Amino acid sequence: MLPDALTADAASLLDSYRRAVLRLATAESCTGGLIAACLTEIAGSSDVFECGFVTYSNDAKIEALGVPADLLHKHGAVSAHVARAMAEGALQHSHADVAVAVTGVAGPGGGTPTKPVGLVYLAALRRAREPIVERHHFHGDRSAIRLASVEAAFVLLRQQLS
Repeated sequence: MLPDALTADAASLLDSYRRAVLRLATAESCTGGLIAACLTEIAGSSDVFECGFVTYSNDAKIEALGVPADLLHKHGAVSAHVARAMAEGALQHSHADVAVAVTGVAGPGGGTPTKPVGLVYLAALRRAREPIVERHHFHGDRSAIRLASVEAAFVLLRQQLS
């Protein structure tokens, strides 16, 4: 069950994209499709939501989104570089106008001193524009980190409307 505030935010975001006549796509790792799930929870979302890519493994990022393997090896999956490449790949492999991507460490395990639990990178890209890439360090349990990532993705998607 999604929080009511998140569902309301998703509905508002979809309305804004509908008015702008823009379609969107998602490329998700640590959220596992939660951004897409929030958007498609809203009836009628299909006129705005193009598609979602859940690319949890590095191989999936490479094969489904075209993320360069050397980028993953050099920077790791949890990096600004990979978040940007995921957003670029979502646009290249869809008919969407705007893409948002997220990669991070949701926990409770998997963190390292340089990439702790809660570290999340997001990228949003609108065709023919420069991407927005953000680094966040969210706190809480796995669910809280994933929900905070969705909220941050919605903020980035709103910024792509202006």
